[in-house]
Amino acid sequence: MTILRTEAEKDAIREPGLILRDVFALLSSRIVPGVSTLEIDQLVENFIRSRGAEPAFKGYKGYPATICASVNEVVVHGIPSEKIVLAEGDIIGIDVGAKKNDFFSDGARTYPVGKISSTAGKLLEATRRCLDEGLKQAVAGNRISDISNAVQLAAEDAGFKEVRSFVGHGIGKALHEPPEVPNWGPKGKGPELKEGLVLAVEPMINVGSRDVRVLDDGWTAVTVDGMLSAHFEETIIIGKEKAEIIT
Repeated sequence: MTILRTEAEKDAIREPGLILRDVFALLSSRIVPGVSTLEIDQLVENFIRSRGAEPAFKGYKGYPATICASVNEVVVHGIPSEKIVLAEGDIIGIDVGAKKNDFFSDGARTYPVGKISSTAGKLLEATRRCLDEGLKQAVAGNRISDISNAVQLAAEDAGFKEVRSFVGHGIGKALHEPPEVPNWGPKGKGPELKEGLVLAVEPMINVGSRDVRVLDDGWTAVTVDGMLSAHFEETIIIGKEKAEIIT
């Protein structure tokens, strides 16, 4: 069952969304060679708390950090560590959530570390395009799978593969709410999109195989072939003519 938010609830959920928007702007100048993923995690946690919010991921199902820091072949859920130091040519996906006013927001960006390869650059551009194409379909009257289909077609058009092991989701007073938002599938399936529905749409796109495996830490998901992966995510509010992006 999907939940439609009132105008007051929409106002409340915009605040943690804006915090994440500012987090991503901050990180654009802080992700450089020589920085550890733990340093990034501490920076983001301090920033979120300075805005009167809580890190949404820390402690969630036992997760130990504020951000997921996913470098190169890590698809999602990479755990920050002082031992993981960014190097020139890396790419890093930062997935982060914030809680304020009893509401959650969730977002992700994949950043280049210095100068990256042409393949990595194309992957980042294509993954962002997958998200943008999906969001074009996130309007009242469409179906969930209209978003999914747009993501898949954009990935295929770029010559990459969408990850099917993880999906987007509803979000609100819980970090994960119905409905699920897959990144693949035919048009016209799933729940109808209605005004006031809040979703986290998050394509994860791989250069090679779409398949992933989870490491022994129980969190870190990597590509099975060791090839690059990228991740972009926005929290959105479904509108009559277009989605409002709040992250």
